[in-house]
This record gives sequence, C-alpha cells and structure tokens, in this order.
Amino acid sequence: MKKNIIETNLRANILKLVNNFVRVQKSREKFIPGKSRIHFGARIYDQKEVVRLVNASLDFWITLGKEGREFETNFAKFMNRKRCVVVNSGSSADLLAVAGLCAKTFPNRMLPGDEVITTAMAFPTTVAAILHNNLIPVFIDIELDTYNIDANKLEAAISKKTRAIILAHTLGNPAEMDKIVKIAKKHKLYLIEDICDALDSRYGGKLCGTFGDVAAAGFYPAHHMMMGEGGAVVMDDLELFKSCRSLRDWGREDLGFDMGKTNSIEELSKRFSSNISSLPKGYDRKYIYTNIGYNLKPTDLQCAIGIEQLRKVPAFTLMRKKNFKTLYEVLKPYKKFLILPRSFSKSDPSWFAFPITVCRNSPFSRKEIMEFLESNNIETRVLFAGNILKHPGYRDIKHRTPFNLNNSNFVLSNTFFVGIYPGIGKSEMNYMIGVFQSFFNKK
Repeated sequence: MKKNIIETNLRANILKLVNNFVRVQKSREKFIPGKSRIHFGARIYDQKEVVRLVNASLDFWITLGKEGREFETNFAKFMNRKRCVVVNSGSSADLLAVAGLCAKTFPNRMLPGDEVITTAMAFPTTVAAILHNNLIPVFIDIELDTYNIDANKLEAAISKKTRAIILAHTLGNPAEMDKIVKIAKKHKLYLIEDICDALDSRYGGKLCGTFGDVAAAGFYPAHHMMMGEGGAVVMDDLELFKSCRSLRDWGREDLGFDMGKTNSIEELSKRFSSNISSLPKGYDRKYIYTNIGYNLKPTDLQCAIGIEQLRKVPAFTLMRKKNFKTLYEVLKPYKKFLILPRSFSKSDPSWFAFPITVCRNSPFSRKEIMEFLESNNIETRVLFAGNILKHPGYRDIKHRTPFNLNNSNFVLSNTFFVGIYPGIGKSEMNYMIGVFQSFFNKK
C-alpha cells in the first residue's frame, strides 16, 4: 500500500513538472515577421498531449494497449462509424482499407486483376494500395478548381472488371458525393474514402468518411490532428472490421474481440475451440493465421497523443476555415493570374491547405511565385504527385486510362499550395498577405 502511495505521488509530481515545462516552453514561442518560417502544416499541441504521453510512458506498456483501445472507441464515435482499426500511418490506413476488401476472410472479396477507379492526381499511397493488392487502377481526370474526381466521367469509366472506387477529398475539399454514391450503388461497387486530408469536412451535412464502405485517415503532424505518425480505418461492417484487424495484426485470426484481455472461461473456450483440418484440434487461436498480413500497429504512446488531439479537432477546423476565407478574399483580385479553389454548394470543407493554380496566360510561372514565397519564409508545396503516371515509379504500371488526363497534367506543372493550419494566427496571416501583395504589385 505504501509503495502504491509513493508511486502515485511521484507520478503526480512528474506530471505537474511536465505540465509546467510545456507551459513555459510554449510561452517562449513568438512569431518574428520575415524570420520565423510559416509552415504549410505543423503540430499544434499544449500541455495535455505531453502530460498524457508521459503518463502513458510511465506505465511502459509501449505497444498497442489501453490507450489504443480508447482511441479506437473515441475515433469511431467522432466519425459516426461503428468500428475503427488504428494503424501506424495514413499510408497504412489506405493499404489496409483496400487489403481488407481483398482479404480471404472477407465475403465477396476483390480478386487480383479486378479494377479500381481513382484519380491520376493523387498522393502515391492511394494508388500504391491498389497495386500492392494486385488490382488494376483505372485513372480518370479531376476538375481543375475542386481538384477532385470528375464525377461526370465516372460512370463511363466502369467496365465488367470494375469492383471499387477509391477517392481522396483533395486538401479537405469534399468530392461530389451524391453523384458518386449513386453510381457506386447502381453498379454495386465498393467505395473507399481517403480522408487523410479531410478530417471533419462535410458534404450535405454528413462527414466525409461516412459515405463509403470504409475510410482511411492519417495523423501525420501536418494533418488535421496528429499522433506523430498514425492513422485509422473506419467502417460499419463487422466482417470488414475483423479482416482489417487481422491484416493489421500479422494476419492472425480475428474473432471480433481482444483475446487475452480477460481470460474468462467464455473467452478461453473460444480461444481453444478451433477445428481446422490442417491444424491440431483446439489449436490456440491467438496463433492461427487466416490472412497473409502485416504489422501495422502504432504504439500506445502515439494513441495517447491522439486521444487529446481528437478533442481539439472542432476548434482546429474553425481556425482552418477562418484562415481559408481570409486568404481567399485577399487573392480574389488576382483571378486573372490564378485559378482559386471551388467547393460544391453542399460542401463544408475543413481545409488542409490553400491550393493555387497559375493560369496559362499569367505573366509569371509557378516556379517564380513559389520561389518568392519561400525566399520570404512562407513554405509551399506542389499538389502532391500532380499526375502520378508521370513519376518514375509509376510510369510502367499496368493500368487503364479511358479518357485524357489534361487537368492532372496541368496541375503537375502549375499548381501549388500554402498553409492555413491553426498555427497560422493573425500575425502570421497578415505577414502572408503582405508578401502575396508585394509579389502581385510587381506584376
């Protein structure tokens, strides 16, 4: 008893010191115009994340455990989905979302050679997930101002081999989901949503990530919330959940509950009740492998951060929307030079970043404006891969392209984005506005 009291008091003192340390550390952060770098995205945190992280580290469980289970419960609830499988990155989430629909344990699974429709303008891991599962990507173009899949071309791209659609809501801007869902249902296609850049974005009042069979989220520091590295797959279907969790955990058989959690008589009877002809009767189901899987688990320490971050997402979203609106109004007078982003009337984006496309007849190039912004300590990025088929690793992949990819090619050469994440406050935004105006005044 005395030992427990000592440990409790020591833990409380440690956490108090951590809280004070972070408070002092954060108080020293100041923005200096022209010297401080304005990133396109970065971690936003306070004492709560660090205290929870340190508290979890003192338990020293480290690998996925109670913090992970709590995060899965909380994230599923946030997403209005029945189930969640937490993983070690958004890229792993994309992989698992597709692999789950191909798993041997999933009824009506996709098979090698089946087609999946997606966009050529993509982050590579969306396409890689298709290829790693021996499926054939079918590439269609995007709209140049929404940067999303052109829903008007979707149905014409479907063939007898098509089994699924995978789409990302680009930079948090929701795709035209009513059209896409209608087509997917009509042709009985699986619908996979990549919401790595679109957490808390909505279409028709409904969260992105809740329209399809499964959705993949990512929690890299630049995203809407962060775990350092981390991701999650959310779905409603129990069989898909079990297949995804099996694949995450080495391909181990998944019974829909955490084996070894309670060691109750009921649990033990299930654990040692296997009857597989090629294995000894009653073989321990903790070591039966029903899929060829991976190890995609995060640590409990990452999940501890995620629990606190998730609570802040609504406030983060408000700041992203505010910054987007401010920057849009500033850039509106320069529409003769720029294509500014457009959202559908039903969309309520939580913007990941602000995309800008330089017009064909503009007196300056993308390279010129990016170099000017970077030289003034405003971070820029091109819009992911542009056209993924132009990249060395993807030039020779087996694929089908039913239409031209003119807009994806234009993005490849002319589009970039800047940050509007919650770390950009009034001082940072005013500085950004001044730099943009300085550039255009010279043109």
